[in-house]
Order: sequence, then C-alpha cells, then structure tokens
Amino acid sequence: MGRRPARCYRFSHGNPFPKSRYNRGVPDPKIRIYDAGRKKAQVDEFPAVIHIISDEKEQISSEALEACRVAINKYMIKFVGKDAFHLRCRVHPFHVLRINKMLSCAGADRLQTGMRGAFGKPIGLTARVKIGTILYSIRCKDNAITHAIEAFRRGKNKFPGRQKVVVSAKWGFTKYFRGDYQQYKANNELEYFGNHVHKVSQHGPLSRLKVFQNYQK
Repeated sequence: MGRRPARCYRFSHGNPFPKSRYNRGVPDPKIRIYDAGRKKAQVDEFPAVIHIISDEKEQISSEALEACRVAINKYMIKFVGKDAFHLRCRVHPFHVLRINKMLSCAGADRLQTGMRGAFGKPIGLTARVKIGTILYSIRCKDNAITHAIEAFRRGKNKFPGRQKVVVSAKWGFTKYFRGDYQQYKANNELEYFGNHVHKVSQHGPLSRLKVFQNYQK
C-alpha cells in the first residue's frame, strides 16, 4: 500500500504525537541531512542570509522537506558552487502520521470492520509549522543573493500552502544586524564559535572585559 497524498495530513489536528516508547514502529524521516554546502565556513565569509518563511499554520511532510533541500542544493551548486553557500533546514519532522489501513480490493466489504481499532498505524513524519516559522535559511556572499532567491523560489514549490522568500537584515546566521555586527567587530567585542558568534558580556572580572583591555593598551 502506497503513501496517502499529503493533502490528507496538511492541517494540524489535536495534540502532537512524537516518537516515544509508547509510539513504536515509526518509519525514519526522508530528510536526513539538515545542513548542506560549506557548513564550516566562518561567520565573516557569508554575510548575506535569506529565509523561506511559512505563511500558513500547517503540517509539512519529511518528503516535502527533502524534495525542497534537493532542489535548492542542486540549483546553488550549478550556479554558485558547492563551497559558496551554507544551507540549513530549520524545522524537524517530529509529528507522527497514522493510517487505519482498510482493504479496498473486490469483495473487501465483507472483511472490513469499520471503526474497530481505528487509531491507526504510523506511516510517516511531518513538521508542524506556524505563520512566521522559518523553514530554510541560506547564508552566502552578497553577489549570490539573486541566485539564492531563485533557488528558494524553486524549493518552496515543493511545499503545500503559501511561503515567503525574505532577505534578512542580519549578518549570516547570527542574531545581530549588519551595522551592529560590524561595530562590535571593530570594537573587538565578539567571541567566535565556528559558524556562530557571541557578543562578550560586559559583566564579570575587569580582566575579561574588552573595554578594560582596550583602556589598558
């Protein structure tokens, strides 16, 4: 028996139903890779960031997430190169879908038992998203923004419902706006952690504070 169409499970109903010791026999999600491209690139290398944002409250299957990732990755590798971007899936399919299997062949009306045991067996996984949930993000250089927008336009066609493609004002995957990031960097107030960065807290011992260190120099 094949998969049901995703339109049967598009809307959220009831409580979330994750995989657990009570909910066993759940199939693996189709999406297994959540980061693609040059994942280990430093923060300064990719200043631009673009998002796909959900415009509906719905459920998105793991198959749709994987199809979107493949489409975006293929386009970006062709037009920009595999080392010129970092793509990240921002949602995870934790909600388990169920199906109450019924025989549909000839003469099945004698064998079907109607509502008996209608809770259903697990058949797949989806991600529950709200309006404003970021589905995918990509960071790249400024000269690749147009290619990233086109890749996201193609990728969002794999999803049900409405989505928006938005160019962010932040620097890469950090939480700081571009102007603020450059100012913090000029004042030597940032701590780097691979592809992420933190602003040094202005609390604690004087020896750790950047302001005090600059004053001593």
